[in-house]
Amino acid sequence: MAALSICEALLLAINDHKLLPEREIAGVLRDAAAAHENAAGNATEMEMHQSVANLINGIKIEGSAPG
Repeated sequence: MAALSICEALLLAINDHKLLPEREIAGVLRDAAAAHENAAGNATEMEMHQSVANLINGIKIEGSAPG
């Protein structure tokens, strides 16, 4: 959770300072969520990956959803 919060804050700062366009940031979030949505493992690992994907998909940058 801490790492995700830090990454979210960094992405917001990158957006605020116009270092990357929103579409690029949304792409980073989409790719990260997809990596977890497509991850393999046992039932417990799959549940964890889906939870992480849900958290990532909930991040909004300037009102833009990642997906």
